[in-house]
Amino acid sequence: MSEYTVTRTRIQAGIWEGVVTPNGEAQEDPAIEVLHKEARVHSFALTPDEANPGTWQLRIAIPPDLLSDGVQVFLINDAATGETLDSFTIITGEPLEDDIRAEVELLRAELDMLKRAFRRHCVETS
Repeated sequence: MSEYTVTRTRIQAGIWEGVVTPNGEAQEDPAIEVLHKEARVHSFALTPDEANPGTWQLRIAIPPDLLSDGVQVFLINDAATGETLDSFTIITGEPLEDDIRAEVELLRAELDMLKRAFRRHCVETS
């Protein structure tokens, strides 16, 4: 188990933000690495959080050149152990819209079927 925990706070203006907290008494600053498709992402900053001593603010600028149609997964790892501390996913593109529309249509059809069955049940028990 890693000596650190990463907690996401938000994504805003293309920057993923989170807090790194030690699990117990960490003796040194965390060694963090960010990966996308097994390649290192260098556009991040880890700074001590002055408001909460013993924790760090992690800010990852999401490189626009890594965004494309489909699912993009970014891993936040403990560089010392290689353990994944957290991850975030960005999903974009037209194929996603089609998938979501198909799922919504399927859910609507199932809901209509359940409504008809429920109404039929209510009429039969009256």
